[in-house]
Amino acid sequence: MRVLGVDPGTATLGWGIIDHQGSVTRAVAYGALLTAADLPPEVRLRELYDGLVTIRDTYQPEAAAVEKLYFGQNSRTALAVGQARGIVLLVLAQGRIPYVEMSPAEVKQAVTGYGRAEKKQVQLMVQRLLGLKEYPKPDDVADALAIAICGAETLRFQKTSGVF
Repeated sequence: MRVLGVDPGTATLGWGIIDHQGSVTRAVAYGALLTAADLPPEVRLRELYDGLVTIRDTYQPEAAAVEKLYFGQNSRTALAVGQARGIVLLVLAQGRIPYVEMSPAEVKQAVTGYGRAEKKQVQLMVQRLLGLKEYPKPDDVADALAIAICGAETLRFQKTSGVF
């Protein structure tokens, strides 16, 4: 199963495509969509939209996994992330791609075995699990790949239980 993992953000949107078959998971492609802070919000969102459509159409994922919105102390950041998530969900809906959502703690638990793992631990485990020469950078890319790994397992379970 080909899965797109997304760590939404307006300035940096991390993405990763993995192929997951049984116990074998491999990275197909990954990267980040970056937008300039001096651009108007609508232009930044359009750039994210265009980038995600290109990724979707190029790699044709069968399913996706998206990080749930985390409400921290900064409501401005939460609003921007919410807007980016909306773009992600729109692109998935247009492609009729089913998706699952998970919290950062669920992703960390699935990838490292500890729900409060540090960013570096997540990066190193993603590197090991996918057999990469280096850990993916920036952090948002490693997070997106971790989300894809966690999502692939969730989707596999849902598929075998008849939910998906």
